[in-house]
Amino acid sequence: MKSLFANARETLLCSDGDRLAASEPAAVATETTSPDIEPSHIDDVESEEHPLRTDSAPVAWVDRRLTDLFDRVNQLLGDAQADEGVYRPKCPATIEAAGLTHEEVEGLVLKYLAARGVASGRQICNQIKLPFNIVEPIVRDLKLEHMLSLSGTAEAGDFHYTITDTGRSRARAYSAECTYFGAAPVPLRDYLEAMAAQSIAKQTVNVEELHAAFKDLVINQKMLDTLGPAINSGRGMFLYGEPGNGKTSIAERITRCFGSSIWIPRALGIEGEIIRVFDPGQHEELPLAASSNLFDLSGVDPRWAHVVRPTIVVGGELTLDQLEVTQNPHTKVCEAPLQLKSNCGTFVIDDFGRQRCPVADLLNRWIVPLEKRYDFLNMPSGKKVQVPFDQLIIFSTNLEPRQLVDGAFTRRIPYKIQVIDPTEDEFHRILQLVCPHFGFEYDRDVIEDLLAKHYRPTNRPMRSCQPRDLVLQVRNYCTYHRIPKRLTLEAFDFAVANYFSVM
Repeated sequence: MKSLFANARETLLCSDGDRLAASEPAAVATETTSPDIEPSHIDDVESEEHPLRTDSAPVAWVDRRLTDLFDRVNQLLGDAQADEGVYRPKCPATIEAAGLTHEEVEGLVLKYLAARGVASGRQICNQIKLPFNIVEPIVRDLKLEHMLSLSGTAEAGDFHYTITDTGRSRARAYSAECTYFGAAPVPLRDYLEAMAAQSIAKQTVNVEELHAAFKDLVINQKMLDTLGPAINSGRGMFLYGEPGNGKTSIAERITRCFGSSIWIPRALGIEGEIIRVFDPGQHEELPLAASSNLFDLSGVDPRWAHVVRPTIVVGGELTLDQLEVTQNPHTKVCEAPLQLKSNCGTFVIDDFGRQRCPVADLLNRWIVPLEKRYDFLNMPSGKKVQVPFDQLIIFSTNLEPRQLVDGAFTRRIPYKIQVIDPTEDEFHRILQLVCPHFGFEYDRDVIEDLLAKHYRPTNRPMRSCQPRDLVLQVRNYCTYHRIPKRLTLEAFDFAVANYFSVM
């Protein structure tokens, strides 16, 4: 809580200072001769050198009043955040604490205004995800250097800024190096600290949590009891079995067992390169609680995104390039590899063995990270950077693991779990879940007729996907013939003839 009020204090100081500086000189003189300030303090304020002299006295006056207030609040409340024991990225109070340089922030501001044209101070802060007390001095310096100019006033004492021709020239120079002007990058040291605090290895699951995560699936109890310890290992597993038995569905639900969210940086700054980590296509961002209109008391660094523990699924389209840092040759913006995006979550390799790259190359890429729990990123500059390899990695395949990999690799994946065909009783239970979803009432007698006519005589193997697929065809049959949605053997005969025509 101490950090929350410290940030609020900085925001209020900047906001009040801007409003006072924009007022008439007589008003400034009135404030500086307030009876609350001793004469010696007035002399000190007037003797200070400042680029905008009219700002010095009112800011100093507001500073003294608010410093006492926030110091008193901090003494009473202490640092509540530290007592919570939950990782939350702390909003930086200075540019040094943010791990940034003046030039990096200046480049983001100029590139944003070059693209936008006109923006208020708060819009600039929202774009690059930095607090106003960090951005305001840089914007002020840019105005003094004639890179920016004021184009009008905004709400709550803010101003609208527009970029000048001189500013556009410098913005082009920054864009030649990298066109990125999103959230300011987070330094690698902060990322390593966050991953260690939120590591998947620290998460455990019990029987109740496992059943809650898989409540919408019908799974063999023996296999479910094997999944629990495999998840708690935090290492990796093979899910193998016949196609259509729900290996992908199982893998996607494993992350639900942890039932928690994490913080990830929107972008990382490593060796002068900006690497985008947050991916709206892969990460589900959680909304933050609404803050006060005056200032944000959350104390959270807006450069971080609060997301559900990630579950990233890739299939046959996976290539080795997606496992390395890739840089767009035109924008010079880097994209994080998939394993970095899945840190503290689950990484599912679906249809393992059917990737466009050879299986041996894929396994050789991961054989060391699986053992050591860290990986090396090859940066565009040629440097290698060590990062955590902290996810539950799942290989889902229709083939037996021994047909794909050798012993050196299988020992690093300690759990090999076979997803078996459903029994007749499980087949019925799946249909009980599926029928209401498609608008049908479950009819056990009709399902028994289906099994007696189309499954038992030919020993046709059952798959977990078949109830859903067959009922979907029955629905389409009923819709075409404009008859009520009702399970009938005639409709199932039509569905089976289409579904198993080549089997």
